Amino acid sequence: MDILKIPFVEKVGIQHDNIGLNLPFRPDNLNHIGTTHASAIFTLAESASGEVLQKLFPEYAGKVIPVLRDSKIKFKKPTTEVVHAFSSVSDEDTKTFRTQLDKKGRALINVQVEVKDDSETVVCIGTFMWFVQRI
Repeated sequence: MDILKIPFVEKVGIQHDNIGLNLPFRPDNLNHIGTTHASAIFTLAESASGEVLQKLFPEYAGKVIPVLRDSKIKFKKPTTEVVHAFSSVSDEDTKTFRTQLDKKGRALINVQVEVKDDSETVVCIGTFMWFVQRI
């Protein structure tokens, strides 16, 4: 699935660049103080967490349904710049996920995401827990 084809992701304006996913600074994504709205940044981070799972586990494409189960996010600095999401999953979590999914047909996995603006300022950090079940 192309993350960018999800209607809400399209509405927010998330796009790919040479780094990964980014969120342009746009007037329709601003909050009451003129910085990028927290919900737009959250959408970027959540989308990046889902996309990294597609890249890490291409063998499950079309065979599973992933659903976000839980998220914890901490906003650190407001921004008026383009923001970029950086996702990662530990090797241990990757191995445990594969084992559980293959054995039970369902598994949980945590994805760490850091969002930085063009000035390299950390805008937010988060953990996104995905529940994945075989179809």
